[in-house]
Amino acid sequence: MGQSAAQLRLQSDLKSISQEPPEGCSASPSSDDNLFVWTATVFGPDDSPWEGGIFCLRITFSEHYPEKPPRVRFTSDMFHPNVYSDGNICLDIIQDQWSPCHSVSTILTSIQSLLTDPNCASPANPEAASLYVQNRTEYNKKVRRCAQRSVD
Repeated sequence: MGQSAAQLRLQSDLKSISQEPPEGCSASPSSDDNLFVWTATVFGPDDSPWEGGIFCLRITFSEHYPEKPPRVRFTSDMFHPNVYSDGNICLDIIQDQWSPCHSVSTILTSIQSLLTDPNCASPANPEAASLYVQNRTEYNKKVRRCAQRSVD
């Protein structure tokens, strides 16, 4: 049986992220026999409260990839305005702004920049969003704890 368009695209994504990994991100299929579920890692950006953190994600692709975005969720404990309590991420490029020109690399790069540049207008975690806006010191403390827990 020939490979589906989704499988071919995933192999191409895997090849490009292996050969040219984006700064501070990595990803690969969780097991050799399933190309549709990946485990990814995003390192907390330097000079931010996230620095030193290693955050794990699960990326689940459908047969409709790249026409449809994958599901992406943090498996690490997160405290962030755009991350729901179950780890799902509120990010336009994996929702209504998806385009097939995005790849695993661009998704992870966007998630990494979202860490330090949250969108508090549509919060998935209202507590994190209001702390970010009203009490950055307390917000940063909670983020530091997240970053430290991620490597314990």
